[in-house]
Amino acid sequence: MKRPRPKSAAAKATDSWICPTCNSRLSARFCPGCGEPPLLPHDLTLRGFFGQVVLACTSIDGPILRSLRCLVTRPGFLTVAYLTGQRKPYTLPLQLFLLANVLFFAMQALVGAKIFSTPLDMHLNNQFWSSVAQPLVTHRLETIHTTLDLYSPVFNRAVELNAKSLIILMVLPFAVFLPLIFYGKRIPFVGHIVFSLHFYTFLLLLFCVALTVVGASLLTGGAGLNSESFDHILSAVDVTIAGAYLFVAAGTVYKERGAFRVFKTLLLVTATVGIVLGYRFALLLITLYTA
Repeated sequence: MKRPRPKSAAAKATDSWICPTCNSRLSARFCPGCGEPPLLPHDLTLRGFFGQVVLACTSIDGPILRSLRCLVTRPGFLTVAYLTGQRKPYTLPLQLFLLANVLFFAMQALVGAKIFSTPLDMHLNNQFWSSVAQPLVTHRLETIHTTLDLYSPVFNRAVELNAKSLIILMVLPFAVFLPLIFYGKRIPFVGHIVFSLHFYTFLLLLFCVALTVVGASLLTGGAGLNSESFDHILSAVDVTIAGAYLFVAAGTVYKERGAFRVFKTLLLVTATVGIVLGYRFALLLITLYTA
């Protein structure tokens, strides 16, 4: 007759334990209310402590990977999942957008390229609104009694901070534009916001890839974004990919088909380019009168 095998420490701990967060007696391996696991003796040892540190530093939450994969390979799927109530398996739209925001600005800092945080010199000389920017900057310098040489570093530092904190401003006008384009579709306005968040998350990830290409160009002795032709080609590729994403997503979320789908995709691409340029000009105005 076989003797029963002794239970492991983990099994004993989960026979009956009190959740320290909910203060409820449980027999499951995790608290169904808050997800708290039982505290095991191993957790309070140095080995257990450093094991948790390593796990926290090397693991990525499953919903994040799942959400990023769906975002890139299945345009519009995450928006539909959110609207139908499938939220537990995926990262919430705003959280995913903020994660992409962090990745984008980290990549921008690593490469040293400027996409949104345009320096003052470029505003004054290399943008199609330069003729508007020049008198505005001149008037501002007279008002605060300083020179362009002294003010430029102040502006450039401030515009980098503003570009990071105000990037959500691009999401909102696009979300307002969506119900105008897809008039008559029975989607609540929150659905348009979610779609906009998902699209701009994808756009930030696309910019991360573009920055990788810029970094490779610089490492191999190229001029990167300082080359006008390189900048134009990379921008054209980004716009084309964004257009393809919007075309697929419009069919998935808004059930658009045929020629109207193509036409509305072109309108969305035009709006995207306009909003990106408008955001950069808005950063000029905001930074100019706050820095």
